[in-house]
Amino acid sequence: MEENSSSNVIDLSQSLRDKECEIELLQRTFTEVGSELDLDRVFQIVSERALGLIDAETILIPLLDDNHETYTYRGGAGVNAKEIIGEALPLEFGVCGWVWKHRTPWWRGMLDELSEEEKNRWEKEAGNMILVPLQGKRQFLGGIAGLNKVGGSSFNKKDLNMLQLFASIVSVAIENAIAVKNMEASHELNEDYRMRMEVLNKQLIESSKELEYLSLYDSVTALPNRSLFHDRLMRDIAEARQNNSSIAVLLIDIDRFKDINDSLGHDHGDALLNQIARRFESEVSVHETLARLGGDEFIIVLPGHDQLQAEQRAARFLKGLKSAFVIEQNHIVVNASIGIAVYPQHGNSISSLLSHADYAMYEAKNSKLDVCVYDPDEDHLAQGHLALVADVRKALQEKRFELHYQPKVSGESGQIIAAEALGRWTSETHGVVPPNIFIRVLEQNGLIDEYTYWAIEEALEQARLWRSGVSTMRIAVNLSPQTLMNPDFKTHFDQLVKDESDGELLTFEITENLFLSEFDRLAEVLEHICSLGVELSIDDYGTGYSSLSRIRRLPVSELKIDQSFIKDMVINKDDEAVVHSTIQLAHNLGLSVVAEGVETESALNLLGDLGCDVIQGYLISKPLPSDEFETLIKN
Repeated sequence: MEENSSSNVIDLSQSLRDKECEIELLQRTFTEVGSELDLDRVFQIVSERALGLIDAETILIPLLDDNHETYTYRGGAGVNAKEIIGEALPLEFGVCGWVWKHRTPWWRGMLDELSEEEKNRWEKEAGNMILVPLQGKRQFLGGIAGLNKVGGSSFNKKDLNMLQLFASIVSVAIENAIAVKNMEASHELNEDYRMRMEVLNKQLIESSKELEYLSLYDSVTALPNRSLFHDRLMRDIAEARQNNSSIAVLLIDIDRFKDINDSLGHDHGDALLNQIARRFESEVSVHETLARLGGDEFIIVLPGHDQLQAEQRAARFLKGLKSAFVIEQNHIVVNASIGIAVYPQHGNSISSLLSHADYAMYEAKNSKLDVCVYDPDEDHLAQGHLALVADVRKALQEKRFELHYQPKVSGESGQIIAAEALGRWTSETHGVVPPNIFIRVLEQNGLIDEYTYWAIEEALEQARLWRSGVSTMRIAVNLSPQTLMNPDFKTHFDQLVKDESDGELLTFEITENLFLSEFDRLAEVLEHICSLGVELSIDDYGTGYSSLSRIRRLPVSELKIDQSFIKDMVINKDDEAVVHSTIQLAHNLGLSVVAEGVETESALNLLGDLGCDVIQGYLISKPLPSDEFETLIKN
């Protein structure tokens, strides 16, 4: 079965760069308004900075007037702002009046909380507007409004959160500047008041220091974040270049961390990340850098380390994870995959070292080797990644993927009784692209659902042809977890399967880690599938978190023992014991057992002795195009 993959490092890097820019803008605003008491200048700074922060066409600053009956647009920037500044309106007028009344921000998401009548009114009037209150230390001031998102889209929750944070930062400065202007107008400005202003502005500067910390350190683990990691690696590269020395970069991804988050909750997940960070930290010296990139990814920079030393250190980091973590009486055992890239052999820049370590990490995951060192000869994505994404998208649109079929034979008779459909793709540009590569691209770019529906339809059509000709057999199709749990999956599948006779031509292979998803919802989807005649098979059994007791609560008819147990079972008694006990337990539950990855006669004979029901692997046949598979059936 093609391996699933995790998040795209390019997307992660871009997201973090965006966050860094936002924090930098907030810091710059702090610095500028923190020492500024001229009101017009404060309005100018605030408007210009907010304009870039939420990508609005226009920023306006409406403030309550002293009469508390009107508000006036006192500042602004962007399209038509100059024409609007100075305009006074009744307090109850428009969205501003709604915000004054409710003391709550306005954005398009508020429409869902309104009555139908109110929704119709405000949708027409304020669909392209966002407005957050300005609350000073001493009084309610007014608000900051953004009009018309650049590009024509609506303001989103991220815009709302950023503008709220921004408003909390600048409100004190605006309040101070207003007070100074009022006192100047009445000739009451004195030294005492200026001292009070200085105290308040020092508070702003202290807040700026907090932002500076947030810009450099991860809030969950207190480790350096990507920004600080970037600075330190840049320093280490400069020193290594001068000293003609090496640097090892280790990218560590916690295996199946999403499953832990889904089953125990994000609070437990954060607590686990914090404990993992402390264990890694105990293995890192003061001259080395341990950072969290985001999610479940950590990165370690080891100056002066060559490839061999890096592999030895990686083994130590993995050893540190062996003992269980305890989170509120839950004992959690985790493993990790580590990718290694070494300066200068594998890259001489931060971006190349990071991307190559990322590639090696995915190779470690796919090969189940725990640790992999970057090998440029095997890097199918090192060049032209964006072009590959475009080609995958085009191949999907033009149906250039094809299915090959690997036979599943009876362990008793040796006859072909079913097949597994496996995707294949030959690109005009990239040549033969391995499934783990293009499946990863499909998942990372939101295309996996479309691909899965195509694979189901293609396999079903092939099974119908064979039913009318050479043989009636089920074809197994691998289901992506995210596709299966998509709320629209049942509707799409119902459109593909015409009746129960169609369903009886299909088997869906799912991974046992799906059982950590919302169980009731999963059970409902699987029951519906099976009601249409489809059989369910648990793929890669033995590598996840499920148990047979949980499996028997679902309409599963087949277990596929992961090939990692089959490969060495002839010489490894532990693997043989796992296979034997799995077969016995499965049979006790009325389940059929498939051994995948069978490549030797000795393994085949042993599986026969153990009572395995179905055999699949290169010993029988590699995956074949439909015409070659048909010939195999006939023979």
